[in-house]
Amino acid sequence: MNDAEIVVDVQVVPQYAASVDAALVERVVEQALRAEQVAGPVEISILIADDAELHRLNQMYRSVDAPTDVLSFAEEDDGSPFVRPPGAPRYLGDIAISWDRVVAQAAEYGHSRERELAFLVVHGILHLLGYDHERGPVDEANMRAREEAILSALGLTRGG
Repeated sequence: MNDAEIVVDVQVVPQYAASVDAALVERVVEQALRAEQVAGPVEISILIADDAELHRLNQMYRSVDAPTDVLSFAEEDDGSPFVRPPGAPRYLGDIAISWDRVVAQAAEYGHSRERELAFLVVHGILHLLGYDHERGPVDEANMRAREEAILSALGLTRGG
């Protein structure tokens, strides 16, 4: 898939605009979709917000009264009330990431904010593609292996 077949809409809340590397987010999306052999054209939307917004979304959509680092909302092709025009990219879905969690978890795990942001983007994309680490240890191990392979291809290894 060439990069022209991938549309990435990165939205960053104003307070983090100077800190978030939107170009990195786009590169990570492109690498993850290539690694997973997702046929284009595709479109994905990513929101970088704060803990309060992720808490609100987590409560609203998962009934979990707590902030979280990343949420994924897959676009379901069947039953969608929206009709896409002919030739429009397939919409994979939305990912929301807490920049507050990026900063805290990067410090906790001893690696860069860029690596943590990239990890959360990959994690979210894999969820959009049907991976689910909560189904059991085999699924969790498979998802972790895919995450690390994608990050390694980007030169973003643990501790980096």
